[in-house]
Amino acid sequence: MRIFIGEFACETNTFAAAPTGWAGFEQHGLYRGDASAKAPLGTGAYLRFMRQTMEADGHEVVEGLCAFAEPGGPIVRTVYETLRDQLLEDLRKALPVAAVQLLLHGAMVAEGHEDCEGELLQAVRVIVGPGIPVGVVLDLHCHFTPAMQAAADVCIAFKSYPHTDIDDCSREVYGLLVDTAAARVRPVTAARDCAMVGLWHTTREPMQGFVRRMKSLEGVDGVLSVSLGHGFPWGDVAEAGARVWVLTDNDPGRAQALADQLAAEFWALRERIGAPVVDVDAALDALTAFPQGPVVWADVADNPGAGASGDSTFILRRLVDRPVGPTIVGAFWDLGAVRICADAGVGARIDLRVGGKCGPQSGDPVDLRVTVRSVVDDHSQVMLGARCSLGRSVWVEAAHGLHLVLVSVRSQVCGTDAYTGLGLTLDDKRLIVVKSMQHFHTAFAPLARAIAYVSTAGAVNPDFAAIPYRVRNLDYWPRQAHPRAASAWVKPPEAAR
Repeated sequence: MRIFIGEFACETNTFAAAPTGWAGFEQHGLYRGDASAKAPLGTGAYLRFMRQTMEADGHEVVEGLCAFAEPGGPIVRTVYETLRDQLLEDLRKALPVAAVQLLLHGAMVAEGHEDCEGELLQAVRVIVGPGIPVGVVLDLHCHFTPAMQAAADVCIAFKSYPHTDIDDCSREVYGLLVDTAAARVRPVTAARDCAMVGLWHTTREPMQGFVRRMKSLEGVDGVLSVSLGHGFPWGDVAEAGARVWVLTDNDPGRAQALADQLAAEFWALRERIGAPVVDVDAALDALTAFPQGPVVWADVADNPGAGASGDSTFILRRLVDRPVGPTIVGAFWDLGAVRICADAGVGARIDLRVGGKCGPQSGDPVDLRVTVRSVVDDHSQVMLGARCSLGRSVWVEAAHGLHLVLVSVRSQVCGTDAYTGLGLTLDDKRLIVVKSMQHFHTAFAPLARAIAYVSTAGAVNPDFAAIPYRVRNLDYWPRQAHPRAASAWVKPPEAAR
């Protein structure tokens, strides 16, 4: 078989102040057919994995566009349209193909384009026609739209958060595409809106049990795959929110019945599956129970992985006011501070203004007297199985053992090497603060005595009932106790009495 593969991914926070332009994609690398060779451990890791897997089975692989940007504000219209058209041009040049497999995010929004993935997949379908199977691997924080469902034969979302199962899901989509092309299966998809907006970690129960439940249904009674799209809460689009979808082998009734059943089961867990979030002072008070560290805090409201700027100072300010001993905070996206420290050189003692550059959601800058401990011109970290650049980065130390990491490429902290790669040690710290929401968990949980998810006034508001949606309707839990969208399984208050 001749199979076309490509990648076009960005998660869009429609409330973020700064748009996503060319630089957002270029800093991770833009590739037209050679990402798997030129960036096999970085941006091209997914395409490298799929190429190796498919070629090992004797298939011919044609690789198209690879474009990825860190989550941010809506993509500039001309940037999105240019990249979209490049991917479609690559597909046209690859014809004839027996199948198409793409890695998309599912929550990409551009100026004038609310459902980028749905639009892209519709165009792919026009190019290849109705008889060629099209498969998509989606981030679990996708908005699963009717356009995506109608245009693709196979859509499968990651099941794990952190996303530790990207290769597994990619292999699953590939297997179903091959079976579809060979007429061994005929995938049909049914979906159900769960009437919920939130953030759900799969590293704790009962979400772990729900993931096991989904997996247990696959391969039984004609069920090919089960996905739960958590949705991306900070994407203001019509389909924002959680959705379950089920693929069966030509059994739409079974698919819909199971999607409805799983949506009801997920709804029943709603009070127990949310991420526990505390404010800064409550987290500081809780530190008294851990005189020896390290304790890890996630600065969830300033998570660049959800579109925040990565330069908020709310937690830093409180740690200056209430020092707790050896502490690391990072990674601050602060180009000016990085340049000043690099110019001053390792060992320099300088007055430095940190953070608070990108607007009210970043807080006010913090002025510190610091010592420059390390400067690395091409720093990087491991993120979701790939190595990702942090650009020129520095480590500075302030009073009371307060250590800050400053980077030139905006990114959430995923790997411990974001810190250790600059020379920092971790096991002797009482507190480690990561500007991340959950992807840090795989690397940091093994060394943490405790983990706290800490909320501030940053750009990623974890109060899901108060997100100021204008496009998405407000009929969802937790904004509504009994949303109409859940009427299939929720009894109204008067009926319950």
